[in-house]
Amino acid sequence: MPAIRGSKSKKKTRRYTRDLDQIHADLNSEAHLARYQKTKAAEDLPGLGQWYCKECAKWFEGEANFMSHRRGKNHKRRLRQLREEPHTQKESEAAIGLSTDNGKRTNTVMEVDD
Repeated sequence: MPAIRGSKSKKKTRRYTRDLDQIHADLNSEAHLARYQKTKAAEDLPGLGQWYCKECAKWFEGEANFMSHRRGKNHKRRLRQLREEPHTQKESEAAIGLSTDNGKRTNTVMEVDD
């Protein structure tokens, strides 16, 4: 199968895009986005990194490609996905029954049967 590295690895990486929670962090914090963009050298990016879609985390070669992408179905689908807030660790723990609510403590002493 293409896009699988080695026989033991089952992770596809060929068309990997950033996850939705990472993109949410980019949209909420300019510092987070800048930190990600600094990991890429501008000479190695398409169009020298001038046209970047924050919502899809993709670079484009020219303005025409970028504008047609923004009108396209994939971009609109990604915008619809980004409207939902990402799940948090606290929500996932609550879903399986773990919670930090220990209830109300009582100061009564337990009775022991002899």
